[in-house]
Amino acid sequence: MHIFRFWGSSGPRLGLQLEGRHFDLSATAPHFQDLGTWLALSKPVDAVHEVLHDCERFPAPESLALLPPIDFQEVWASGVTYLRSKVARMEESKDSADIYDLVYSAERPELFFKALPARVSGHGMPIRIRRDSNWNVPEPELVIVLSSRGDIVGYTICNDMSSRSIEGENPLYLPQAKIYEGSCAIGPMIELNDGTSKARTIRISIDRDGRTAFEGEISTSQMHRKPEDLAGWRWRWRPLANARQQGPRPEICRPAVRASRRGGE
Repeated sequence: MHIFRFWGSSGPRLGLQLEGRHFDLSATAPHFQDLGTWLALSKPVDAVHEVLHDCERFPAPESLALLPPIDFQEVWASGVTYLRSKVARMEESKDSADIYDLVYSAERPELFFKALPARVSGHGMPIRIRRDSNWNVPEPELVIVLSSRGDIVGYTICNDMSSRSIEGENPLYLPQAKIYEGSCAIGPMIELNDGTSKARTIRISIDRDGRTAFEGEISTSQMHRKPEDLAGWRWRWRPLANARQQGPRPEICRPAVRASRRGGE
């Protein structure tokens, strides 16, 4: 089952995808009026199961205008969650390579703020790159969707644009490399957490001038830090008002390829 946001006649609404069919979830109960209200429930996934029968009465429009699956949430990211991520960051930052080695093996993970909802693009929407960087890399990532209690409600996909030439110059420039208008795209749907642990393969393809310039993939089974562990660390310093979304970052764009994104790709 998947949750999605779409534009209805009265504004943004929540939808449910079930066995290839789409339903207007917001029409079934008040606590599905928006993503934040739903994620604030004590058991968001159970709440969806409780209205499955009712959904049959509320089909979604045939032509869906999908929105990013985020409304009031912040986006946080986790860095150096894969071995290849550690090696890549060390290669890029010769003068400060040790810090990536240390954070990879440390008990405490690297967590940093990525975006507010207004700066998040949705599926098929344009994103941006920095003009003052000559190496801009799209990073396909697994996104963990957390409830306001810190529980993992579901998963989706994210493109975390990164200006590698800026971060590689000095790790303290990471906010400039990571946080800017249009640097984050999420969606289109949230796969509900069914309680099972399974690996997911995340793929990327960069098309440039009518041809494929780069392809790659990685399995989440290679993550050094597990989603539950990352969610636990994010929960430590404060509760999640209206819930957040957090993305551990599968790094599958290898630096040796220098797969920099350009306008129009």
